[in-house]
Amino acid sequence: MTPAQQFASDNYAGICPEAWAAMAEANHGHQPAYGEDPWTQRAADAFRALFETDCEVFFAFNGTAANSLALAALCQSYHSVVATEIAHVETDECGAPEFFSNGSKLLLAPAVDGKLTPAALEQVATRRQDLHFPRPRVATITQSSEVGTVYTVAEVQALSATCRRLGLHLHMDGARFANACASLGCTPADISWKAGVEVLCFGGTKNGMAIGEAVVFFDHALALDFEYRCKQAGQLASKMRFLAAPWVAMLQDGVWLRHARHANAQAQLLRDLLADLPDVHLLFPVEANGVFVDLPEAALAPLRARGWRFYTFIGTGGVRFMCAWDTEPASVRALAADIRSVTLELQDKGNAA
Repeated sequence: MTPAQQFASDNYAGICPEAWAAMAEANHGHQPAYGEDPWTQRAADAFRALFETDCEVFFAFNGTAANSLALAALCQSYHSVVATEIAHVETDECGAPEFFSNGSKLLLAPAVDGKLTPAALEQVATRRQDLHFPRPRVATITQSSEVGTVYTVAEVQALSATCRRLGLHLHMDGARFANACASLGCTPADISWKAGVEVLCFGGTKNGMAIGEAVVFFDHALALDFEYRCKQAGQLASKMRFLAAPWVAMLQDGVWLRHARHANAQAQLLRDLLADLPDVHLLFPVEANGVFVDLPEAALAPLRARGWRFYTFIGTGGVRFMCAWDTEPASVRALAADIRSVTLELQDKGNAA
């Protein structure tokens, strides 16, 4: 029997009740199009209150567009962007950052626990200075990282200091920014512009919304003509209020943070339930809503046969389990029980042989 909840991605979850209610509330009467509606203004003002600063806010349909257009705004076609070799902009966006920037090259640095380090950033950004090489212009970091780790405030500050010294902008891919804030216990301002981030893509989809990401510019000058980029890229919603209204609900009374804390807590529960299994090894610290474990390869097919879906893109035997805003503890326990059952069966067969 297929389980009611899955752990392959936090994108599997439905829409949280707060976002759903906000869309229904916005669905009354006629409102001006293309962001001229009151919902869009309220959402933008809510972001300014959340980040404690006068920032520019734009809404896109998805994270690929948000990241790609933000990076394009920071680059010319002859520039380059430094990212880790496992960054989402490198591995999962089908060349969109290069496409929307008309060719800005991604320069890849090794990751340490999924994160970019100042030393790696400097090594990649300074290895060539000649006219024949695309000039480094931006560093991009993913918060939380592709392997579920979280940049601390001090780590972001150190990267920002390196960027300033090298003349680079600092962009944050925050598809799971809410989970990082929940993990760190800091304010959104502390881990973004106060730490030196100039542009943040704040993810809503993985936090309980149906669709929609916010691109937040903390430097107004960098946002020049960004609305034209959005229009040209097909990211200017005509009925913008349906992208904006859920944000009004999510940012009110800390809903976004409550959902992120719940997802993180379920990941920690899964980690704890697997901790005593001898053939299951944690690959990375559980700091947000993802659990990355090394399972025996022979366990994967039996788990799938029991209905579980998961990704193994991090290597043979390496499995990612993601928890969402609505993940139920009972679902976590059911998954953990099946992992335990399958791995212990394999262990007994191995001992018998």
